[in-house]
Amino acid sequence: MPERSKNSSRTSTERKPWVDPDDAPEWTEEMVARAEISEGDRIIRRGRPPLGEKAKSVVTMRLDADVLESYRALGPGWQTQINADLRRARKLKKA
Repeated sequence: MPERSKNSSRTSTERKPWVDPDDAPEWTEEMVARAEISEGDRIIRRGRPPLGEKAKSVVTMRLDADVLESYRALGPGWQTQINADLRRARKLKKA
């Protein structure tokens, strides 16, 4: 194993300087726009909502090589296309 140079490893004495929270910058309009929004006591979170009962299951399937190759050739979203094709084949209503 090659030796490390003395300058490449950090020692326990090298730490970031402590920043007093009272020295925090003033809030900008951009910071306010990114902050959490609340309605009454309820916080409205940003991002995708939880799936709940609509969550999909992870499965392992064995497919013929040519079938798998043809779906992968579709590019991103090929797994979703398999799901759609299976729904049509089984005559299932759209979720």
